[in-house]
Amino acid sequence: MPEDDDDIEEPRGGRELHDTAVALTRAYVVHPDLKTARKRRLPEHGLAEAVALAAALPGLDVLGSEVARLTKIQPGTLLGSGKVEELKVKFNELKIDLVLVDGTVGPVQQRNLEKEWGVKLLDRTGLILEIFADRARTREGVLQVELAALSYQRTRLVRAWTHLERQRGGFGFVGGPGETQIESDRRAIDDQVIRLKRQLDGVV
Repeated sequence: MPEDDDDIEEPRGGRELHDTAVALTRAYVVHPDLKTARKRRLPEHGLAEAVALAAALPGLDVLGSEVARLTKIQPGTLLGSGKVEELKVKFNELKIDLVLVDGTVGPVQQRNLEKEWGVKLLDRTGLILEIFADRARTREGVLQVELAALSYQRTRLVRAWTHLERQRGGFGFVGGPGETQIESDRRAIDDQVIRLKRQLDGVV
């Protein structure tokens, strides 16, 4: 006689396996829409494309998306203060880990928004690099993506202070006395770029 469904015991650990699956990164997509920009298409179409692009990266759970309409670009935060605060509340409610901005975000803007929102932020270029890195299969492909990522990272280096920069003392370190931290970071990235180019020459 067939057992009643209610009497069938779930295999030990079955439910736990589902509950303890690798947590997805909780993401939110923002498509900035500058009012004065000439438009070739509706911003909603651009937003849909950005969401589809985000879906191409494994491990992301896109919990929301929206068009952020701008009258002008704010040099420090891209978006106006009211919109920044509105999104901050939304991100806290949704427990967002990663914000994807469908456009170019300057290094200072990125730093300020990450600090204000308490999340990691990627602009469109950063997202595309992540997708390339995920799909790189050959040794050459991996090196090329690393090279592109380093070049991108180098442009994101910004000073943490404007008036009082952190200085390295003159104790004979590479770069000489008074080398700022940003210069040190750029030097380290440049060294990695040279190393990767040599490796690429060896595999091409």
